[in-house]
Amino acid sequence: MGRKITIEPVTRVEGHGKVTIKIDDEGKVSQTRLHIVEFRGFERFVQGRPYWEAPVLVQRLCGICPVSHHLAAAKAMDVIVGAGTGEGLTPTGEKMRRLMHYGQVFQSHSLHFFHLASPDLLFGVDGDPKIRNVIGVAMEHKELAVQGVMMRKFGQEIIRITAGKKIHGTGAIPGGINKNLTKEEISPWLEGEDPLNADKMVEWAQGALDFFKDYQKKNKDFIDNFSAFPSNHLSLVRKDGALDLYHGVLRAVDSQGKRILDDVDYQDYLKYIREEVKTWSYMKFPYLKDLGTEKGWYRVGPLARLNTVDYIPTPLAQKEFEIYKAYTKGKPNNMCLHTHWARLIETLHSAEMIRTLLKDPDLQGDDLVTSGTHEKEGVGLIEAPRGTLFHHYAVDDGDLITMANLIVSTTNNNVPMNSAVNIIARSYMENQKEITEPMMNAVEVGIRAYDPCLSCATHALGKMPMDFEILDSQGQVIQRVQK
Repeated sequence: MGRKITIEPVTRVEGHGKVTIKIDDEGKVSQTRLHIVEFRGFERFVQGRPYWEAPVLVQRLCGICPVSHHLAAAKAMDVIVGAGTGEGLTPTGEKMRRLMHYGQVFQSHSLHFFHLASPDLLFGVDGDPKIRNVIGVAMEHKELAVQGVMMRKFGQEIIRITAGKKIHGTGAIPGGINKNLTKEEISPWLEGEDPLNADKMVEWAQGALDFFKDYQKKNKDFIDNFSAFPSNHLSLVRKDGALDLYHGVLRAVDSQGKRILDDVDYQDYLKYIREEVKTWSYMKFPYLKDLGTEKGWYRVGPLARLNTVDYIPTPLAQKEFEIYKAYTKGKPNNMCLHTHWARLIETLHSAEMIRTLLKDPDLQGDDLVTSGTHEKEGVGLIEAPRGTLFHHYAVDDGDLITMANLIVSTTNNNVPMNSAVNIIARSYMENQKEITEPMMNAVEVGIRAYDPCLSCATHALGKMPMDFEILDSQGQVIQRVQK
């Protein structure tokens, strides 16, 4: 009998979404879709507001990664006020922002791995859902859970001292920053007692990475083959090819490593990237214009970044990067669950960067803001934890925003996530008489690997219970599962 399976909402991700899977009368998967079902609207909300409000306004998109939106909007406004596109800030302004951003990446990656992803690794995709969660991790693996909590807390404290608040801060302003850091503010996080100091965070980040590598060796077939498929990859890279999560040029490679977007200025992103609209989702479908909608889609995020960059400019993360690249003999890594490996390498890199920046005397500088000839349009890009984030604004003669376009990381990953859903559904659900909870969780595992922030991709409202319905070809409910 033909059936339709609905997974709503997808769990252990930020925000709300659902999955529908159609199975035909022969038991084959005929259609799969990841739906983003709520409307965001922030591009309209900010119109008519003064441009200097944008960095504070748009971060209300999300309580998980507000720093990413705060900084992307601030970078766009740097262009508006004539401060350049990344290199034009004062040393204090740029380094304060970088410290804020690496604090955000560190806490976000820690949250995802320890709280959202690790239950599936520790208890298995088919583990008891009663313990396959962060509470189960805390009960069965106390030391790992404590490290995850403390690592996130450390990252949030770095955000607090640079942005003024842990969530929805105000540190970045057009052309720079509104505060510096005294040595007294820095000292507790650089030289304080264990565990909340930079050295301990580097140690724990290395430990989490070692944990995953050991898990991958013991579960190679699962980690390497689960939802593996070829794709293009896109990210910012530093002009010399290094990993740089704060600023750079746009680079994209195909599944074999061939350059398909060669270090272009992101102010010109509209020359290279388009967005397709489909009726069944409020989330758009970005693609590289020259390759078209069928072949031009791409992945962003940790996996993509480690596929596009040439090296990592911190020693411990670079050593791990070399091991990681050797695993695929230097070719791009297209294995979905290796995103966790890449994410933990970036976590280690972020800890190293935080430690280095905390020691930089430029943080005590008092030259905080710069400006120049005002422009009417500006683009700000940043590598958010989940991938490349685009903010684009235009202003009028009265300094009011007339246009805003945001392409968030999760939107960039829309096609890859839909591809993952399709591959996993075909692998787990075809020719099955009964759809079980582990089968549905397998679909969610594939989505969770991208760490999607659906509240950024949409503006979610209301409560969405999880309700699975399986219908026959006449539309009658033959099985219902609720969670």
